[in-house]
Amino acid sequence: MTEKDKFGDTMKLAERAQEDIYIAELDRELIAKLKANLQKKPDKTVIDLRCPKCPGHLEAYTFEGFALDRCDKCGGIWMDRGELEDVVHKVSRGPLGEWIDTLTAKT
Repeated sequence: MTEKDKFGDTMKLAERAQEDIYIAELDRELIAKLKANLQKKPDKTVIDLRCPKCPGHLEAYTFEGFALDRCDKCGGIWMDRGELEDVVHKVSRGPLGEWIDTLTAKT
């Protein structure tokens, strides 16, 4: 292997590392944005729900208009049947999809 080949391989690795850092930063920003949309619901009725995974208690939250239960110990998110698909569908549609949903929503 020549010195030129070693340098080229080093540059490729450096470029990949920069890409990985950039993608990781985008992921951190997206996670922060999603966490900002996660809002704790006020306790209107006190129901002692236990986490199915650990001995923690479930607290009610809303995310993008959906009711979620989050464990105070392990941080696990628990949903009712069909809610995950609804959340993924809403989040992945984007602004145009939301606009269409508001136009076609039944009031």
